[in-house]
Amino acid sequence: MYPRKLISLIEDELKKPEIILLFGARRTGKSTLLNLLNERYPEMEIFNCDNPLVYDVLQSKKTEAIKALFKRGDLIAFDEAQTVPDIGLILKLLFDDSSSHTKFIATGSSSFDLANKTGEPLTGRNVSFNLFPLSLSEIKEKTGSLKVMEKLNDYLVYGTYPGIVDMNNNDKIKRLIQLSSDYLFKDILKFERLKNPDLLRQLLKALALQTGSQVSVQELSQLLKISALTVERYLELLQKSFIIYKLSSYSSNLRNEIKKSKKYYFYDNGIRNALINNFNPVDNRTDAGALWENFCVIETLKKVEYEQRFSNLYFWRTYDGAEIDLIEERNGEIFTYEFKWNPRRKAKIPKSFAEKYKVKHFKVVTPENIFYEFI
Repeated sequence: MYPRKLISLIEDELKKPEIILLFGARRTGKSTLLNLLNERYPEMEIFNCDNPLVYDVLQSKKTEAIKALFKRGDLIAFDEAQTVPDIGLILKLLFDDSSSHTKFIATGSSSFDLANKTGEPLTGRNVSFNLFPLSLSEIKEKTGSLKVMEKLNDYLVYGTYPGIVDMNNNDKIKRLIQLSSDYLFKDILKFERLKNPDLLRQLLKALALQTGSQVSVQELSQLLKISALTVERYLELLQKSFIIYKLSSYSSNLRNEIKKSKKYYFYDNGIRNALINNFNPVDNRTDAGALWENFCVIETLKKVEYEQRFSNLYFWRTYDGAEIDLIEERNGEIFTYEFKWNPRRKAKIPKSFAEKYKVKHFKVVTPENIFYEFI
């Protein structure tokens, strides 16, 4: 079992009264994380909301009936809480019950579902965390540094889902193809009542083929023969299901900056490759640079969130082609990154950007120095 960085953050919050909401894509290890917590806190009880008995009791909205479920009542976790209508109101009733000193945790695989149901009722009553596929630092804690470096190419192709990362390659492919089918966006299909899931797959495949490039909603609309508004709606739902991550462009006053463009990355390289059915080794691929960029952007995101750096992430590009892969805006400073799969390709910060924004931090991340950047 892999250690998870969120454990210590959640443990800090256990000392406070707020309800803890844990979001993450399916199969990223939310239930396993609850079990890890349970090992440290034997008084903890976990209730799966897919269990019809649990579901019915919660649906009753009767505080005393719900509390009767709890044997000890000190620390209660509701797994897959988004399946319960009005779960936000139910948690609010439990939280506001003056006779209870119980701490509550709720997990969900889609933030549009669980967040929508908890947003208004739990305003000021919750703290939320996002759980991602395994980070390099989490893998390193279990396997050691050398193993991480030896397996780096595999992570670029097969990703780092906790239930997949230690399988042989054939089993990884089978599991990733299964995961990237309807199961991964089951919540969207249910939420939107979509009759044609192929549309989502076509959209995701188009995004996979544009990894690292600016995405045009209008072009996607024409390709899929659906309205631009529908494309934007699906992009939003895919983001809130933790399948894709949107990176916006950074801009201030430079006349030739591209100001409203977007890039989309996949939270896991393995899912991206499954969607285009390409599991060839990195050295035999024409998209190695895109795989590397996707991997590095998401590893940076994991690091930012798990270290609670409260940063804003962007990319930057001008109409004449000057660009920066990733910008991290933190504590009033700007940190810039270029991701180069081929370390022989030199990179330097664009002069116009450096002069305008007084940049002090510029790093080129390659396979040779990734260990020092992300672990």
